[in-house]
Amino acid sequence: MAVRTDQNESRFFLSCDISLPVTCHVVQADHIFLTENRAPELFVECRLYIDGMPSGLPVKTRLQSSGQPYHWNELITLTAKYRDLTSLSQLAFTVWDASSGDCDIVGGATISIFNSKRQLRTGRKKLRLWPKKEADGRIPTTTPGKVPKNQRGEIERLDRVVKKYERGQIQRIDWLDRLAFSAVEKAIKEKECKRDGYLYPSLVVDFCNFARRDYRVVFQESGVSFHVPTTVPSSNELVTVWDPELGRTNPSEHKQLKLDRSSTHCKEQKPTPDERKLLRKIIMFPPTRPLMLEDKKLVWKFRFSLMSDKKALTKFIRSVDWSDRQDAKDAVELIGNWETIDVADALELLSPDFKREEIRAYAVSILERADDDELQCYLLQLVQALRFETSDMSCLAHFLVNRALSNIEIASFLRWYVLVECCDPTCARRYCSMYDMLENKMMELSAKKDGDNGFMLWQSLNRQTKLAHELSSIMKDVTNVHGSTEKKIEKLRQLLSEVFSEPTNFDEPIRSPLAPNVLLTGVVPEQSSIFKSALHPLRLTFKTENGGTSKIIFKKGDDLRLDQLVIQMVSLMDWLLKLENLDLQLTPYRVLATGQDEGMIEFIPSTSLSQIIAHHHSIRSYLHKFHPDEDGPFGISAQCLETFIKSCAGYSVITYIMGVGDRPLYIQQSLIVNNISVCPRLHLDNILLTDDGHLFHIDFAFILGRDPKPFPPPMKLCKEMVEAMGGAESQYYMRFKSYCCEAYNILRKSSSLVLNLFKLMGGSNIPCISSDESAGPKVADCCKGLDSFSRNSGWIWTTRMPYISSRISSMKVSALCSLKWSRPSIDGPNIGDNPGIRIDDCR
Repeated sequence: MAVRTDQNESRFFLSCDISLPVTCHVVQADHIFLTENRAPELFVECRLYIDGMPSGLPVKTRLQSSGQPYHWNELITLTAKYRDLTSLSQLAFTVWDASSGDCDIVGGATISIFNSKRQLRTGRKKLRLWPKKEADGRIPTTTPGKVPKNQRGEIERLDRVVKKYERGQIQRIDWLDRLAFSAVEKAIKEKECKRDGYLYPSLVVDFCNFARRDYRVVFQESGVSFHVPTTVPSSNELVTVWDPELGRTNPSEHKQLKLDRSSTHCKEQKPTPDERKLLRKIIMFPPTRPLMLEDKKLVWKFRFSLMSDKKALTKFIRSVDWSDRQDAKDAVELIGNWETIDVADALELLSPDFKREEIRAYAVSILERADDDELQCYLLQLVQALRFETSDMSCLAHFLVNRALSNIEIASFLRWYVLVECCDPTCARRYCSMYDMLENKMMELSAKKDGDNGFMLWQSLNRQTKLAHELSSIMKDVTNVHGSTEKKIEKLRQLLSEVFSEPTNFDEPIRSPLAPNVLLTGVVPEQSSIFKSALHPLRLTFKTENGGTSKIIFKKGDDLRLDQLVIQMVSLMDWLLKLENLDLQLTPYRVLATGQDEGMIEFIPSTSLSQIIAHHHSIRSYLHKFHPDEDGPFGISAQCLETFIKSCAGYSVITYIMGVGDRPLYIQQSLIVNNISVCPRLHLDNILLTDDGHLFHIDFAFILGRDPKPFPPPMKLCKEMVEAMGGAESQYYMRFKSYCCEAYNILRKSSSLVLNLFKLMGGSNIPCISSDESAGPKVADCCKGLDSFSRNSGWIWTTRMPYISSRISSMKVSALCSLKWSRPSIDGPNIGDNPGIRIDDCR
């Protein structure tokens, strides 16, 4: 019901109209301390009281003995209905302990179902338990669940503020919310420590919601008519009332829609010029934007005219009413005759938005056209797409296994990706089945003319796991050594000599987990070391079969799956750029997570920019030391400087698109270098430089716009990099900007591919990527709202816009050629300004 009075509209439901039983969730109990030395077994009893008298039978939860806090998360359903309640109805909760054989009272609490405003209570409530007292449902009660105002302290105040935030009554600002919640948790812990011994036991109960948050349920007795307030003026002002059919399907419109969709003359229909423009606009929608009803109707109407457009297939599939058998049958037949789509669109069809097996099987048939090199670019996401399949033996699973049988490199990476996912309890069964399928198929593989049979190949992959376990054990022993880093290094070299037979040679060659085509024959202890960091990662040197060496970093205690994903995207973008004959000298070193807290990283000999600045004072001096050339620019060889400029441009664009964070150390006053906002000081330990000029980034703990510090610069470009190019007015800096523009335009063409790959990762449990993660931006949030960005040249993009989709998809190709950085403020840069990008027309 909605009533409008004096320009204010009030929306609500009446309790007498709700015929549902009274329900609530018993979530958990905390600070339950018993004097007896036994493990408590607790259950909660809930009883309804109406006007101080018990009504109906009590309902009990299951026994819980998990320890502090005691979690039930159990739905309590009573026999009474909401329409039968009075304004003085109460719920009495009593916690019992059954560990002694007899039921002992732990504590009780009572709470009214309607608040002082006669509105139904909703949301989560924390009730104070009165020790050794059974809940009292009389009026007034002796066991009130609400803490009296004169006893409320800072913890209760913070708890009320958090509830307001969860109800949407406090504006959400991501970076400020993270700081605030961190401070709240710290304050609560400090207060609890000071009040140790005086913390009251509590019970958390979650009351159900029946409508949207802006609607309330107001108490009204049955049989009593509701009167509209008489304050409504006598003028012609409209009064809005509740429509019980609101939101339901209109039978007439539904019938008309079915008639339109079943029209027999659709094959002859041709779109008008205006309809053709609208169809083109719909087809160009990003894959993360849902289609409106009118869009679906238009695509379906002209589906036969769109069959020659491969980009229109995914929009057509979204327009099909799959609940209608005839429409579904016709759609499957049309898909088979449609123009063959690209691999990027096939990846979209493997997302959780598409459940039908026919669609997913069609997508797999498109993937079969990709060669092994291209398939490896998407292999990580394809393994994640197995989560969305309807069965363990899906077409996608068989496709991946069959491709692995013909390529040992794909087999190795597929095995590791699946093995890591087996540790996720939510989908362990699916991936264990996939692992067994891969093992069985490979064991059945017959011997090749010039190769090993399936059994020997599988054993060679198993030796990778054994190597990882041995390195994990060695690292644990090294970490336990007390003393300096030199002592740990000495212990490491001793263990490496003892663990592997022949001192330092393996019994059989082991395929490198990072490069399966490389065979490792032994380890070189004297060239192995430890990095000086909290986790003490190992830097290991292995001997290879061809007489060379391979250096690998083994890290334990850190989740490398996010780094693995970012480096995979860097490799993909490097591949896309090279397809357009643009080599920006990127360094996509290999990363492989061998578990959820361990993994291997390819070691690239390099030096961090912080060390370079400390010892050489400038990047130019460092490059001059290794590549001097009197005839070259700044006394440096032209090739070395060109490599540096290209790699700077490549990583500046990629980190901008990916929203990489944790790079700025502080921003006191941003520099404006030729209209580009430059951060005066970056977290230079995460940026490395080789002696031949290759610059690259490492340690990607924050991406997609997440950053531990507020107002990060949009591009990770420090003044030392600009100075190494000769300053903002030099021709080399102009070349740097030209490379940035060209790379950005090339990657923008593949925006749908990047979006689809990230969407497939949304089901993973990787921090910062998982769609179930409560904190930080989600991939779905980062990709929504793509179509809201203007394609006009005067549009300004700010760092608060959604990442990924907002970074790469809505510029004119020609417009980026004159990319300029600007600030909205005309008074110059200020602390906290959000730098943006202004795209001007080419001149």
